[in-house]
Amino acid sequence: MQTPEGLNALGSVEVITTNPQRDAASAGVAWGAVIGGAFVIAATGLIMLALGAGFGLSVMSPWSNVSETASKAGITAIVWLVITELVASSIGGYLTGRLRTRWLTLHNDEVHFRDTANGFLAWAVALVMTMALLTAAAASMVGEAPASGQASIGRRDAPEVRGLEVPAYFVDRLFRSDRPASGNDDAVRSEAGRILAYGLHGDLSAADTAYLAELVASRTEMSADDARNRVSETVIALRQSVDDARRSAAHFLLWTFIALLFGAFCASYAAMIGGRQRDHVQFS
Repeated sequence: MQTPEGLNALGSVEVITTNPQRDAASAGVAWGAVIGGAFVIAATGLIMLALGAGFGLSVMSPWSNVSETASKAGITAIVWLVITELVASSIGGYLTGRLRTRWLTLHNDEVHFRDTANGFLAWAVALVMTMALLTAAAASMVGEAPASGQASIGRRDAPEVRGLEVPAYFVDRLFRSDRPASGNDDAVRSEAGRILAYGLHGDLSAADTAYLAELVASRTEMSADDARNRVSETVIALRQSVDDARRSAAHFLLWTFIALLFGAFCASYAAMIGGRQRDHVQFS
C-alpha cells in the first residue's frame, strides 16, 4: 500500500492510505463540472459580447478606410474580445474546479493535473458549443435565399447542371449586345456590378473591359478613352478595397487566435485554483 503525503484543511501533513483498485476506478474527468463550466464560459462570453456591442466596443468593419476612427474601432474591438475571453474562461474554469468531486486517494500533483485538464476541457467544450450555435444561427438566417451573383433563364430559380447553378455573369454575357441598352439604369448598373464581381477572381478580359467602357460612355457622355480610364481606375480601387478587407480580416482572426489561447490558459489555471480551494489546500 502506498502512503503519499497530503495536506488537510488546517495545512498540516496527513497520511492518506490509497487503494489501487479505487484509484484505477476513479474518473479522471469530472464531466458534470466540465459541462457546467463550459455552459458558464459560453453564456458569459455571449453576454459580454452583447454588452460590448451595446456600447459600441465590439463593432469593427473590415471595410474600414484609412481613418483614425476606424482604426480605433478595430483596436477597441480586439481589446474587448481579449477581455471577454479572459473573464468568461476564468469564471467558467474556476467553477469547473470548485464543482468537481474530491479525489481523496490521489497525490496532489495528479489532482492539480486533473483540475488543469478539466478546465481546458471546459474551455474546449464551450468553444465547440459556441461555434455550433453561431453556425446554426447563420444557416437559419440564410435559409433558402438564392446565392449572390446568380440568375435565372426563363424561370425564378437558377438553372442547374448536375447541381451547379449558372452564375448571372454568364447569362449577361450570353445576351450581350454591341449596342448597350439606353434604358433601365438599374439593370445596367446590376450587370456592370456582376462583371466587376466576376473580374475580382482574375483579370478582366479585353471584351469585358471594352463593354464596361461602352456602358460608362453611354451613361456619362464621356469619351471612349476617358471611359476606359475610369473603368481601369475603378477596377484597381475595387481590388485594393478587397485586399484591405482581407488583410483586416486576417489581422482580426490572428488576434482571435491569441485571445482563445489566453482563454484556454485562464480556464486551466482557474480550474486548478478552484480545485485547490475545493480541497481546502492553503497557498504557501
